[in-house]
Amino acid sequence: MTPRQSSGRRLVPAYLATGGRAQPSRNTLDRLTLLHSVGMPITSEVRPEEHRILELLQPGALSLAEVAAHLHLPVSVVKVLVADLVDAGRLHARVPIPEAEQFDRQILERVLDGLRSLKS
Repeated sequence: MTPRQSSGRRLVPAYLATGGRAQPSRNTLDRLTLLHSVGMPITSEVRPEEHRILELLQPGALSLAEVAAHLHLPVSVVKVLVADLVDAGRLHARVPIPEAEQFDRQILERVLDGLRSLKS
């Protein structure tokens, strides 16, 4: 966890975790983007914040917003860190499916019922 003062404020500003960068290297990341580790061993070249992200994802996938909440870091900071990990091949990021491309369950159930009635 990031060091905090007794008042709950950070001792080190969050932007230092990104080396002062405010924009991720990819603009496809969203707070609902699902992240999962590729299983590479964590080496000493990984920064502490990135190390914590990789540890969080060992048991399974989490959304970018969930990772940010666990780390007590702003989503914008986690986006930069995650983009670096994806670029390094240490993480996979799956963009959420847009609502327009999702299937309506009721329509699929009606189609299935119709197909069953044709079979009878």
